[in-house]
Amino acid sequence: MSGSAGDRAMRPASSPFLPPPGARRPATGPGRRFATAPAEGWISLALLVCLGLIAGWSIDDARWVIGRGSLTDFLPLATGAAIAWGILGAKAGWSAGRTHLLGAVLAALVVPLVIGLSLPGEHGSVRDLYVATAHSSVEAWLDLAWRGRTVTSQYGHFLLILGLLGWATGQAAGYAAFGHRRPLNAVLLLGFVLVANMSITIQDHLPALVVFTAAALLFLVRMNAFSERRGWARRRIGDPRQVSAAYLRGGLTFVAGAVLASLVLTAGASSAPLAGTWSGIDQGLIGLGQQLQRYLPGGGPGTRITGVAFGSSAPITGRWVTDATPALSIAVPVRDAQVYYWRAVAFDHYDLTGWSLGDPVNAPRDAGAPLLPGTLETPVDAPFVRKVEFSVRPLAFHGSNIVGPGTPVSVNVPSRITLVGDGQAFAGLDLAGGIVPYRVTAVVPITTAGDPNALTENKLRSAGRDYPPEISRSFLDLPQGSAGPDLRRLAAKVAATTPGTNPYDIAKAMVTFMRSSTNFTYTTDVTDISCPEASVAECFARFRRGFCQYYATTMVVLLRLQGIPARMAEGFLPGERDPLTGIELIRYSNSHAWVEAYFPGFGWVDFDPTGGGVAQLGSLPAGDPVPSASPSPSSSAGASPEERDPPPIAGQLAERPDPPGSGGAGNAGSPLAFVAAVLFVLILAAALVVRRRERTAIVDPESVYGGIVRLAARLGFGPRPTETVYEYSAALAKVLPDVRPQLALVARAKVEVAYGRREPAETRLETLRAARARLRVGLLRLLLRRRGRG
Repeated sequence: MSGSAGDRAMRPASSPFLPPPGARRPATGPGRRFATAPAEGWISLALLVCLGLIAGWSIDDARWVIGRGSLTDFLPLATGAAIAWGILGAKAGWSAGRTHLLGAVLAALVVPLVIGLSLPGEHGSVRDLYVATAHSSVEAWLDLAWRGRTVTSQYGHFLLILGLLGWATGQAAGYAAFGHRRPLNAVLLLGFVLVANMSITIQDHLPALVVFTAAALLFLVRMNAFSERRGWARRRIGDPRQVSAAYLRGGLTFVAGAVLASLVLTAGASSAPLAGTWSGIDQGLIGLGQQLQRYLPGGGPGTRITGVAFGSSAPITGRWVTDATPALSIAVPVRDAQVYYWRAVAFDHYDLTGWSLGDPVNAPRDAGAPLLPGTLETPVDAPFVRKVEFSVRPLAFHGSNIVGPGTPVSVNVPSRITLVGDGQAFAGLDLAGGIVPYRVTAVVPITTAGDPNALTENKLRSAGRDYPPEISRSFLDLPQGSAGPDLRRLAAKVAATTPGTNPYDIAKAMVTFMRSSTNFTYTTDVTDISCPEASVAECFARFRRGFCQYYATTMVVLLRLQGIPARMAEGFLPGERDPLTGIELIRYSNSHAWVEAYFPGFGWVDFDPTGGGVAQLGSLPAGDPVPSASPSPSSSAGASPEERDPPPIAGQLAERPDPPGSGGAGNAGSPLAFVAAVLFVLILAAALVVRRRERTAIVDPESVYGGIVRLAARLGFGPRPTETVYEYSAALAKVLPDVRPQLALVARAKVEVAYGRREPAETRLETLRAARARLRVGLLRLLLRRRGRG
């Protein structure tokens, strides 16, 4: 094929300025002493490595893993090393498949080794490092897929994911720039990682973005100058070095002007014309982030996804992050002086690392319809409660939760209620028609001293322990491992301060003990505390430091150990109320967690054990003495925590739960299977659309040839600069003899159209379309070649 008449006709005539056919070209540059240097220059290589280091540093600085930046210090080096590997593969003449395959093997050997050094424990050998990484990853899978925990305390799997993603990104960028000759693809890939991380973290990465932008522009300018120099040298027009120098001077001027102008605009910007465009998206990111915390151990303390959101689960991490942004505006009756806790959700299921809703039942409710008929919530006609109506207007908070105190009775918009405990206990209420202002009617306890109907301490003392079975099943449940030695010692100390065995006195004593700064220290950051094998309550009892979720969780566990049904509620603390208008401003910083304990005949009563001056819940009036109810025969209120184990209630987590796939609550396969099915359907639909477009698109011989050349180049077999169409197709046919006829057809059509100015017939175009499809499949065999083409 290479010796045909058409081929000879396209070859240039012999010239004294051209080497004879078959002669080897000398190494680029003056002499052979620079043969080992990249043709693009060491500066270009250094600039690309610098981009990778900046992208890796931005993720490291976000402190994604349990708030400890030292755990991810390896990311910049891993990204930079992967870029160097991609460049090495390109310069060695390897195909993309071979480079990435060998790079994946290298990453699988190196990254787990580095991660093992960051994990706790004694590592005396290389084998110990691999075992530590594998053990942490397996334990994380067992926590999430088998044991059914809300969040895992392991973090080796997260380090492994970040390390492999950083390596893959750097390797792809390095080969894209120096192998495929697509520097813009490399910059976009690394830039996407940097900007995506910046959009989530609250750390100030503007200097990194400026340096990244300048380095990226310089890299693109140098690579473009190299491409132009190579093109001019191939065409023997002018002095390639002068052309390259002109491109570099113009590019550097542009880069300097662009960076300076952007800095001036950033410093002088005083408006936000698109500020309202993304309204509500931040709340969606927060909700998504809290769902991802099931798989990511805590997230970074400086990330936006750790903000305020109330979902179906509440993972307890190492930091409580809020700000003073106004979240809600609530109109309270002007003459109402009572202080309200604004509940959004109440959790019943505790799994050692967080809270969730166990077996929730969702039901729609029409506007104005009764919300809780036939449940075991506070009776709406009880003498110790009153009805109050509140008007709520969402501000920055765009969650669907309907907030309110006490027991909600009705809401003026369509809603969706969530019940737990065999459908007998209220868990949450959500808007069903979008984020709109709403009015809630609720019954709240009367707490005015001197009112004969007020809810008093003595009335609660008289409630007894005759709990409904539905309440006991859901709100006395504790998983094995809830009460370790530290928590039992704490329970003994609290019991020593309790005046009696009455449930109300026990709960009140716990509040007093836990609010004391002598016993506990309130802090919103406990990322420096490490107790991966202990439960949240056990860890709090051991170190005596934490925020509201730690206080509330520990008190709920202590109450359940004493046989008192309790749950953890989340919502907002009382806000700033205007006494003239009754409008109460709720900020994100008011987000809070507290305890609700159940008293027969009275329903759920609020307790807030959080110290540090955070709690705002006052004491109930003492009231007149009331005869106590007879205790339940099954009551064990008098037993100390050391003398009794958690009650053996149905649904209690065993030491060895059922394996995955057995239908247990901890089986996380269904969501993953659903996501995989959706992705498969989307990919299949995209493939069908592409195939249909290919069948209906107009076939052009030049575009067909160009597409085949680009695909072959990506697979490591691109054309040499001096090869003609026929020479290249002949060389490719030697490698892929099965598609030799199709290659000859495409090459002939390309030459006839480009040089002969012929218009192909319709039948020829149909044959060309079929040849293109056959060639795309045949070219995939280049992935199996041992060597790329120089």
